Amino acid sequence: MTHFKRPNILYLHTHDAGRFIQPHGYAIPTPNLMRLARESLLLRNMHCAAPVCTASRIAMLTGKAAHSVGVLGLAHRGWPLADPSQHLVNHLAAEGYVTALSGIQHEHEDAMALGYQRILDYEDHGDQDGSIEASAARFIRGVDHTSQPFFLSVGFATTHRTFPEPLPEDDEDYTMPPPTLPDNAVTRRDMACYKRAAAILDQQMGRVLQALNDSGLYENTLVICTTDHGLAFPHMKCNLNDHGTGVFCMLRWPERIPRGKVSDALLSHVDIYPTICEWLGLDPPEGLQGTSIQPIVDDPSVEVNDEIFSEVTYHAATEIMRAVRTKRWLYIKRWDPRLKPVGPNIDVSYSKNYVVKRGFPEIQYAAQELYDCTFDPQQRCNVAADPRHADLLAEMDGRLSAWMERTNDPLCAGVAELPPNPMGMDVDVFTGNVGGAPLPLLPEHLIDPLE
Repeated sequence: MTHFKRPNILYLHTHDAGRFIQPHGYAIPTPNLMRLARESLLLRNMHCAAPVCTASRIAMLTGKAAHSVGVLGLAHRGWPLADPSQHLVNHLAAEGYVTALSGIQHEHEDAMALGYQRILDYEDHGDQDGSIEASAARFIRGVDHTSQPFFLSVGFATTHRTFPEPLPEDDEDYTMPPPTLPDNAVTRRDMACYKRAAAILDQQMGRVLQALNDSGLYENTLVICTTDHGLAFPHMKCNLNDHGTGVFCMLRWPERIPRGKVSDALLSHVDIYPTICEWLGLDPPEGLQGTSIQPIVDDPSVEVNDEIFSEVTYHAATEIMRAVRTKRWLYIKRWDPRLKPVGPNIDVSYSKNYVVKRGFPEIQYAAQELYDCTFDPQQRCNVAADPRHADLLAEMDGRLSAWMERTNDPLCAGVAELPPNPMGMDVDVFTGNVGGAPLPLLPEHLIDPLE
């Protein structure tokens, strides 16, 4: 293998954006991310390992299922990474990287414990321009090009609820809502609000990338650009279908990665850590559960995974489920006998209000769900009870059980071993706001007739 000078690493990330950006074909203008995609390897079939903020990021940055490192929920709600030495940033710091954070991280309440040596937001406190991207740009431009490499995490909450109100150029009346929702004036406006957030995010990330280019470091920097999970709409975030786990992911490093390549290979965020170790020539920590994507870099048409896995245990309330995804099939298993939507786990939104008033809380889930992702890409037709798929159902359940056993899933000891609803939130409450700001009032002509 050719040995490369260890690159700088820029980790650009945001909340709750799924694949809803221009490089995935959506009518959501993100020109800076489109430019980055054309210079990168775009991984169109990348999935998070848990569609919950902390657990998703923990899985990517430890290379292990979140439950394997003791993370079953959100860091600020009692589930921080118990052993921060497992975090990628600690590993890189031990290998001589300067490590810095601008903006959010969602893995621990103490970023320094994760291995970050500089917290740029704190350093910029009081400055006239202390924005996340401005702090990151100042750090990049201040780097000594001949000194040790850096790892810079730049995290945005721009696409997290609550979204800004749309502008005229967001074409509210000509916007398509997510495929999980009906197309009407309310859901179109809600999606237009997301489009406005995505446009702002694109500008923010573009400023960071421009600073990298201006500094002369762009060509020797590995850029990892991704999000934690799906959009904060009903049937998406905190769900184990592709709408919840599917994420955008672009990798750019001209010395190693061909520009403008696209791969449809089935991938998980847990594959990022072992890939970085291979590219940097680092000994991988013991117990990594992902697979290096280097074969895809050599040939974007190949596959490196027969199966990937995802999980939810706690978000704002308890919702215990696990899933295994192959190239064609998705199998989801639920442990809660209630088998209904969990109100607090769906972020407040115009769309949530719309479906709740039309009976969403009474939707009945199945304990086992099996979807043919070729002929049912929206994953709405559950064929688990179809006798023609009995053998496949048993096989997928066996794959999931085997993964849970080998990754020390606490569910293997039984649901009774888990804390019952540790946040104490009522799973049947669908009103009110769990975090974030209240929704702005809808214009009068958009007020739901069921108000």
